[in-house]
Amino acid sequence: MYPNVLLAINGAWVPAKDGRTLDVRNPATEEVIGTVAHAGKTDLDVALAAVAQGFDTWRKISAFDRAKIMRRAAELLRSRADDIARLMTLEQGKPLAQSKAETLAGADIIDWMAEEARRSYGRLVPARNPQVQQMVIKEPVGPVAAFSPWNFPINQAVRKISSALAAGCAIILKAPEETPASPAELVRVFMDAGVPAGAVNLVFGVPQEISEYLIPHPIIRKISFTGSTTIGKKLAALAGTHMKRATMELGGHAPVIVFDDADIDKAVAHMGAAKFRNAGQICVAPTRFLVQQGHYDAFVDKFSAAARAVKVGDGLAADSAMGPLANARRIPALEGMLQDALAKGGKLQTGGGRIGNRGYFFEPTVLTDVPVTARIMNEEPFGPIAIISRFEKVEEAVTEANRLPYGLAAYGFTRSSARAHQLMTEVESGMISINHYGLALPEVPFGGIKESGYGSEGGTEAIEPYLNTKFTSLLND
Repeated sequence: MYPNVLLAINGAWVPAKDGRTLDVRNPATEEVIGTVAHAGKTDLDVALAAVAQGFDTWRKISAFDRAKIMRRAAELLRSRADDIARLMTLEQGKPLAQSKAETLAGADIIDWMAEEARRSYGRLVPARNPQVQQMVIKEPVGPVAAFSPWNFPINQAVRKISSALAAGCAIILKAPEETPASPAELVRVFMDAGVPAGAVNLVFGVPQEISEYLIPHPIIRKISFTGSTTIGKKLAALAGTHMKRATMELGGHAPVIVFDDADIDKAVAHMGAAKFRNAGQICVAPTRFLVQQGHYDAFVDKFSAAARAVKVGDGLAADSAMGPLANARRIPALEGMLQDALAKGGKLQTGGGRIGNRGYFFEPTVLTDVPVTARIMNEEPFGPIAIISRFEKVEEAVTEANRLPYGLAAYGFTRSSARAHQLMTEVESGMISINHYGLALPEVPFGGIKESGYGSEGGTEAIEPYLNTKFTSLLND
C-alpha cells in the first residue's frame, strides 16, 4: 500500500549509505505506514557529483527536445494520477479528490514550463558601430538546490523541477520527510520520461543539515525554497553570503476585504472553499476577513454555517471534504493561538478544538472580535481558522490589510470597479484576486513581496531566475 521511499541519485533509487531511515505516519490514524531514506553527507556528495554531470548533459539538449521529454513526463504523471493521489492522501491527509487534482495540476505545470522554455529568447541590440554585432543570450544558471514543503507535496516540487529543467538546469530536490512518496513518484516520471541520469536528484533528511551543506557548496548555483518566513530568511542569508541566486516563496496572512456592495453568498462560497481546503494549510489561504459594517452580521452567520457544514474525516473516505492536519505539531500550535485570542477578548463562533483522540483532526473554526494584539492576527495560523473583523471605511480595511510584514496573497469582493481598482493598486501583496479565487494557475505568476519572499514560481517569470543573461559584443573585421 505504501512504499519504503529511497533516494534518487544519478538515475538510480538507492538507500542512504549508512542505512538510516525515518518513519512516515498517516496523519489520519497516526500509524507508521512506511519509511524514507535519510541522506547523510556522503549521499549528498554523490548527489552533487551527479547533478554536476547531469547539468553538463542536460544543458546540451536543445530546448525543443527538452520540451518533448518534459511533455512525456506530464503524460506519465497523468496516467499514474490515481495511484499517486492515494499515496499523497495516506501520507499528507488531504481528501483523495484534492490529491488527484493536485497531481493532475502538476502535469499541467510541466506542460506549461516545457513550452515556455522554447521561448526563452535572447535579443539583438543595435550597435553604434556598424561593424559590431551585439547579442543578449540566455543560458542556464547551473545546478539547483530546491527545498519543497509537505502541504503540497507535488504542487511545490513540480514548480521547482519543471522550471529548472525547462531552463536547462539540473536539480537536487530536498523533499519533505513527512510526505516523501508522492514527490518521489513525481521524480520517477521525469526519470522514466528520459531525463538523463543526474539531471534530477531527490534526497531526504534533516532539513537544516542538508540546506547548510548544499547551499554553500560551489557546485550549486541557485536556490529555490518554499516554507516559513523564519526559515526562509536564514536560507536567503546563507545564499546571499555565497552570492547564490534564490527564489523564496514564504509565509502569508492573506486579508479578504468584503464590501457592502459585494455578493456575500459568492464571497462565502469562494472563500469558504479556499479557507478549509487542505485543512487551511496553504500559504495563500484567506485568513483575516475584513467585512464592511453593513454585511458584517450576515457574513459571520453564513461563513460560520459554511464552516460547520464541512465534513471532516479520513481523506480516503468518499464524503470527506477536509482531512487531518499533516502532523502532530500543528495541533498544539493552533490551540495556543486560539487560547491567546480568546484570552484577549476574541469570540468563538464555531469550532475551536481537536476532533477525537486518533488522527490530527481539527474543527473548522471561526473567530470574531479578535484584537490586533492577538498572536493569531500577527502570526500565520496555517490551519482551518478564519478571523472575521468589521470595518466602516475602505481606508481602514486597506490599512489593516497592509499592517503585517507579509505580502503574499489578498482577496477582495465588490461590485464597484472603482473599489476593485483601489484594492489592486493599494493592497501590498504579490497577488490579489477579486470576486473569485484565481491564483496558482501554471500560466500566472506565483510569489510574494515584503517578508513573503521574492521571485515567482509561475508564469513566464518562473523561468527567468534559472537563466543567466550574457551580453556578447563582436567586432567584425
